[in-house]
Amino acid sequence: MKNMIKDAAVLFIITVAAGLILGFVYQITKEPIALAEEKAANEAYAEVFPGAVSFDKLELAMPESDSVWSEEYSGVDMDNALAAKDASGNVLGYVLTMTSHEGYGGDITFTMGIQNDGTLNGISILSISETAGLGMKAESVLKPQFENKNVSNFTYTKSGAAMDSQIDAISGATITTNAVTTAVNGGLYIFQTQLGGSAQ
Repeated sequence: MKNMIKDAAVLFIITVAAGLILGFVYQITKEPIALAEEKAANEAYAEVFPGAVSFDKLELAMPESDSVWSEEYSGVDMDNALAAKDASGNVLGYVLTMTSHEGYGGDITFTMGIQNDGTLNGISILSISETAGLGMKAESVLKPQFENKNVSNFTYTKSGAAMDSQIDAISGATITTNAVTTAVNGGLYIFQTQLGGSAQ
């Protein structure tokens, strides 16, 4: 009985000590991690909207009650919305941070820059965990295909894109292609319905 109490006491002390150490480490690393994430986000904003000098956060509600959103974009979240402004404070367009929950390996998060006339400057991938050699090709295969396109939405094809609104799917990674394309379309839909844009 004494041994059991002693073992339990030792285990309790170890658990408390481990918890204190983890809490201490978290406090030390919390700020550097937050700063690194903020820096990465700011670099992504600048990448998708190079003409802007400032980005002001907007308060936009997710269009969850919208039937179109519910049917077509239920696996997508808008994490952030910002107005991209020039040196005089004029709004040049918008930067949206979108997350698809339908990637093959989990969530895919990226920023996208949209000019006032609906032109998509491009996307910048912030987080992706797809299959190496397949879905991870999103950076090199999918990303360039969204640059400087002015369309209401995109579709993907396996037989070669024949128009601006078509995206060549990553070979062997249709799920990744669909996840990214759907999330981009979700961002365009938010632009068209909440930010004064119009479908082409």
